[in-house]
Amino acid sequence: MIAGVIGSVVPAVPGVGLILVAIIVWGVIKGFGAVAVALGVAIAVLLLGIGVDFLATFWGAKKAGASRWGQIGAIVGLVAGVLGLLPALPVGGPILGLIIGPFLGAFVGELLHQRKPKQALKAALGVVVSSLIGNLVQGLLALATLGVFLVTTWPL
Repeated sequence: MIAGVIGSVVPAVPGVGLILVAIIVWGVIKGFGAVAVALGVAIAVLLLGIGVDFLATFWGAKKAGASRWGQIGAIVGLVAGVLGLLPALPVGGPILGLIIGPFLGAFVGELLHQRKPKQALKAALGVVVSSLIGNLVQGLLALATLGVFLVTTWPL
């Protein structure tokens, strides 16, 4: 579960999904009656986390003035980072690539949309910052899920 909490704030590492698996394993061992509440909360938080991730990126891109080209570029950059298509970075590895990928993708997308470099940079930064804020919210949700699990399963 601790790995799940860490994974909820680190891009490309499964977060709440790991917590959910841990709760299911605990339920198999101890009985699902003992983890019913925590299991329900973990499923709800997993779905909410997916929504938060998409909405944070979309909202941040819109606030920063990103066009559809910038948003599409960010998605292409994210996929490139996930699949390791970006050159290997000497420091930070794939996690840094998952931040740089959407940034470069949004920047190039905005330039292709015939924006000035300053506007493209603003839009690209907006995509990255909002994505990081989304990861922070997911981290808080993961901590809350862990807290619910501990409170509902801790022997009194």
